[in-house]
Amino acid sequence: MNPVRIGLLGLGTVGSGTVNVLARNGAEIARRAGREIRVVHAAARDRRPCPVEGIRLTTDPFEVVDDPQVEVVVELIGGQDPARRLVLRAIENGKHVVTANKALIAAHGNEIFAAARNRGVIVAFEAAVAGGIPIIKTIREGLAANRIEWLAGIINGTGNFILTEMRDRGREFADVLAEAQRLGYAEADPSFDVQGIDAAHKLTILAAIAFGIPLQYDKVYTEGIAGMTRSDVCYAEELGYRIKHLGIARRTDRGVELRVHPTLIPERRLIANVDGVMNAILVKGDAVGSTMYYGAGAGSEPTASAVVADIVDVVRMLTADPNNRVPHLAFQPDQLSDVPILPMQEVETAYYLRMQARDELGVLADVTRILADVGISIEAMIQKEPAADSNVVSVILLTHRVLERNMNKAIAQIEALDSINGEVMRIRVEQLNQDWK
Repeated sequence: MNPVRIGLLGLGTVGSGTVNVLARNGAEIARRAGREIRVVHAAARDRRPCPVEGIRLTTDPFEVVDDPQVEVVVELIGGQDPARRLVLRAIENGKHVVTANKALIAAHGNEIFAAARNRGVIVAFEAAVAGGIPIIKTIREGLAANRIEWLAGIINGTGNFILTEMRDRGREFADVLAEAQRLGYAEADPSFDVQGIDAAHKLTILAAIAFGIPLQYDKVYTEGIAGMTRSDVCYAEELGYRIKHLGIARRTDRGVELRVHPTLIPERRLIANVDGVMNAILVKGDAVGSTMYYGAGAGSEPTASAVVADIVDVVRMLTADPNNRVPHLAFQPDQLSDVPILPMQEVETAYYLRMQARDELGVLADVTRILADVGISIEAMIQKEPAADSNVVSVILLTHRVLERNMNKAIAQIEALDSINGEVMRIRVEQLNQDWK
């Protein structure tokens, strides 16, 4: 049987890793796929060390998607444009597509999947979320018997590395970010990582597959980690928690929560102990209970592992009836739900609050009165001693669960007190236990 011919867009970190994995494990992969898989055409501005013998090279990616010999286009250039035009052109040409591009899928996936269905081709995107962790396939196929109740994940390794270093080494955010850039974990412009945009792209995809809803990136509440301080990390530890930057998708009676933000979670939870650049995703299904998936969320060969697995799946399905393939978003296209996405002010969670208060009589009474007036009860409190020659103290509160809109009211009133200096630091708290519904 003839080899399946692959056209590769991009020979950067993941592209070169994909070529290397196919070259090294080609025979084993062919045994799994039933046919040899061969890269025949690749587009790149430059290339990293990888074997290119037998591969036609070009700087024009449209040459690859228009090549009649290419059966499967693997898009690894990233970004939304020209990636969107290239993928839609490949689909129009009747070619199957594999992509690792989370921004593309999150922003344009609905359009891309509709085009693929109309043309009868496959779009596979396992590598778009969590690198080498097969989380897309797990939710879409392995947990197909379950009603997914919620998922929560560390899905950006750069942010996790920064928070780990701040905790373990007592370093400040800016210092660790600079090291992450030196090590290649963060880009020269780290905004996608530290502002939560990368995680929001990935959460959009996970939520669509988990709940059978359209991709809705514009409705994800997104908050980054740039405001985290060493003090907050230490106070969280003192209270028995660790701070992780989580993507959370949760089904409620009122709608679906989609949110990315720093979160305090109990230090005894497994996911609280996922450190460095590693990723982990918790998924709660009604039948299976809580499950966790852990591994490398980025990198050349971990991500290439997911890319090649998608290629193998495409090869296996080349002769399958297009009407009987696994749906792109797990649910049949005409069965996607229009359940609303809750605005953040309608989300209920517990809170960590830190404020700088004057060390004088009645300040805490004023704060607790404001909280009580909007129905917020306090679970724990820490008051630190003032520094020498200062009458300002750090006050840290943990609250019970409350609607965000009520917390917004309370914080506005607390910040208006003459006895409170500056803004109140707010970090959400989640237990992530079996009872969370």
